[in-house]
Amino acid sequence: MKNLSKSSDPKIPIWVNVMQVILTLIMLGQVYMYFFNPQLMAESGTPVDSVPMKNLVYEMGARTLVMAIASIFVLITQDPKQFLVVLVMNVFREGFEMIIDPLYPLPNAPASPAVDFWIHVVIVAIEIWALIVVFKIMRKE
Repeated sequence: MKNLSKSSDPKIPIWVNVMQVILTLIMLGQVYMYFFNPQLMAESGTPVDSVPMKNLVYEMGARTLVMAIASIFVLITQDPKQFLVVLVMNVFREGFEMIIDPLYPLPNAPASPAVDFWIHVVIVAIEIWALIVVFKIMRKE
């Protein structure tokens, strides 16, 4: 039988939860853009005026929505094993963006390619740190 006092202690550190909330909000913002703001997509150099482009954009929106739903789920459950899956997903997603964004910058990007790269380096480093922290928590269980 589990110790009830131990289960009331927070398993996942607050800073990891805050990071995950911020990343989830960013994903939900992207989902909004993909599904409901084609003008912003056009300003970024991706006009969504043909069926093939709509297919690609809506698929990207659907996949990003699934990632956001998974993130919300782990925020609710606070299960370290499930959190690990989402953190690995975040590390790979941001890791790929770290390479893709500077190589193929958007016309309306808020930062230069070099600054964008270093921002992603910091984000990936924080995500890896969170992954290590949660992995240690999972191993203790």
